[in-house]
Amino acid sequence: MAIRGIIFDFDGLILDTETPDLTVLTEQYRDHGATLLVERWALGLGTHGTFHPYQELEQLIGRPVDEAALQQARRARYLRIVEGQALQPGVTEVLALAEARGLARAIASSSDRAWVTGWTQRHGIHGRFQAIRTRDDVARVKPAPDLFLAAAAALGLPPAECLVLEDSPNGMRAAHAAGMACVAVPIPALAAAELPPHTLRLGSLAQLPADALLAEVERRLASG
Repeated sequence: MAIRGIIFDFDGLILDTETPDLTVLTEQYRDHGATLLVERWALGLGTHGTFHPYQELEQLIGRPVDEAALQQARRARYLRIVEGQALQPGVTEVLALAEARGLARAIASSSDRAWVTGWTQRHGIHGRFQAIRTRDDVARVKPAPDLFLAAAAALGLPPAECLVLEDSPNGMRAAHAAGMACVAVPIPALAAAELPPHTLRLGSLAQLPADALLAEVERRLASG
């Protein structure tokens, strides 16, 4: 079946807002004599409210921490880093291909709408998507399929005709549950990680020319 729409995740896929969070939290853990395990941190990727870093830090060190102060410092340093980030490699090329071929385009993110629209506007790509669905629009975020199904409905497409681009395991699980093809593009911290079911795995959206990426996905779908 031909792909007629592309649904982009946002955090980590369009803009790497995830690696900076790992960097800052790792520093904070180290300052308290603890080690943040990437696999624990990754539980919170692509979803919301599943990983509580300061509760985990307290358990590791056996004493309470000033969560409010740590959160304030984390947020300030995190935003400074994210503000310097460029769009992820290959994003604009995939968008251009989709536009040239008349493919529908959406974002489906477990973040809130203000976060997603703020960054897409800042980077000048907001108007290139016909729909944006965030946790403000659904009862359940990823790994539930609701966000991807809502995005497909907004595009007027059946799930089987949509291709999801995702970096997080929770997002890949959501795409699978929604019955959609999925290109997995994990961030560097998860480059060697075992991932949930996906159609194609890339180190970057720029690893293949956009037309070759789409052709390979459709080839794999056709071959079953």
